[in-house]
Amino acid sequence: MKWCGLLPTLASGCIFLTACGSFATGKPPEKNQKKPEPASAAPRLVGKIASIPADKRFVLIQSFGKWNIETGSILTSRGAEERTANLLATGETLGEFAAADVQSGLVEVGDGVYSRHVPKPDISAAVPQVVTDQQIRLPENVQKNN
Repeated sequence: MKWCGLLPTLASGCIFLTACGSFATGKPPEKNQKKPEPASAAPRLVGKIASIPADKRFVLIQSFGKWNIETGSILTSRGAEERTANLLATGETLGEFAAADVQSGLVEVGDGVYSRHVPKPDISAAVPQVVTDQQIRLPENVQKNN
């Protein structure tokens, strides 16, 4: 008869000790841990504003090295007095110069242009496979309604 009252106490004590054990390690639970950002996610200086045509709708960027920016990539520029702008790479290049459309902000000649590489997601795992009629085989004894 004494075991009936002791069993719930032991069970709750075991649960309590197990829960406390996760805090004793000094590490936060795995759910709250942030994944470290890959080194390629940090902004990288790719060039500087070389010229701004009179209409100020696009800029020419003098690249620092080979221009490996994909068409449609978002670039940012930073200048003096905390001046910033968002640029959209057009894909047009000529030698060491590349064009970008001004999306927002203010730019001036000499402002640094930065790129933050965001890898494209791997969609091969998310694409469902297409099943053709030739892959579907019906059992021989299925009655057809013709």
